[in-house]
This record gives sequence, structure tokens and C-alpha cells, in this order.
Amino acid sequence: QVQLVESGGGLVQAGGSLRLSCAASGRTFSSYTMGWFRQTPGKEREFVAVISSSTGSTYYADSMKGRFTISRDNTKNTVYLQMNSLEPEDTAVYYCAAKRFYTRVSRGAEYDYWGQGTQVTVSS
Repeated sequence: QVQLVESGGGLVQAGGSLRLSCAASGRTFSSYTMGWFRQTPGKEREFVAVISSSTGSTYYADSMKGRFTISRDNTKNTVYLQMNSLEPEDTAVYYCAAKRFYTRVSRGAEYDYWGQGTQVTVSS
């Protein structure tokens, strides 16, 4: 069982930056692939980025490449999402999620555990 708690969301102006954190419980955090997703009302959940458990391989949605960076600190059981050059279109609730294997990583249905989400609002 893994419990995930996101933090770091808030209100930021367009062009600004935010760093989201996701703290995980449990002693097996390092064995989980960790992903970030986002969702706005009336829209489907959208894949943002993922980082593997072992090699730290990363993969991003096309619209986030070059602006967002995912990282993890296994000593702190935490995964991060650094978001730069934010745009109003990035406004959403951001969720972190965990799965055991680095396969089909952009599919939310493949993830076993989810956090409660943190709101990010980007003003124009």
C-alpha cells in the first residue's frame, strides 16, 4: 500500500514557475514508477510526465517537454514536478500516481495509487 500526498500548488502568473511535491508513504517507494497527471473540469485526465523507479528514465507529454521536469529523491520518498514558463492552459488539478512497472506509463488506468491532487492556477 502506498499513500501519496501532493503539495506545492497555488496561484502564479503566466511565465512563472512552481514546484510540486508528492510525498509517499511506505518503504518501497523506490520500486515504484511515479507519474504526474492533471485534470480540468469537464476534461479527461491528461498525462504530464513519468519517472522510472530504477534508472530514473523520464518521459513527458509533448506539450510539457522543455517546460516541466520530473525528478525523484528516493531518500525522501518524494517525487517532484518543476514547472516553468507556465501558461493559463496549465491550470488544472495535478495528481501524482504510482505503478509498479514502467509500461504504458501515459495511461492513468494503469496506475495503482493516486494522491488527492493539488490545484495549480495560472493567471494571464
